[in-house]
Amino acid sequence: MPEHITFLPDRYAISRLDPDEPIPAWSKEGPISSVTRTSSELTIVSLQQSVPLGVSSEPGWVAAEVEGPLPFTATGILSSILHPLASRGISVFAISTFTTDLILLKQENVEAAALALKSAGHRVSDQSL
Repeated sequence: MPEHITFLPDRYAISRLDPDEPIPAWSKEGPISSVTRTSSELTIVSLQQSVPLGVSSEPGWVAAEVEGPLPFTATGILSSILHPLASRGISVFAISTFTTDLILLKQENVEAAALALKSAGHRVSDQSL
């Protein structure tokens, strides 16, 4: 099933904090943020410029948003996006929300990812350049 995917203009970081730390205010800045807590970590996706020095973080990610809303009954959406990327050696960090999916990939892989997704039949818009 072809999807419309838009690469967004901001740069993001994926940060790791201790699992018992409170959710920091900086994690809520920007158009996209995601906070996930497990028993072993607190992972935050946020604008890279919002992450304070000293926080364990991996910067340089671009978000690609799947046009939604996506019904919960839809199957294979992530697979149809991730397979062409994996076949070209492009790693991703995926986030799902109530209405859509977001795929984060390293900035240097945006052009190759856009080509891979177009080749797989997806419609791609690129605001990241």
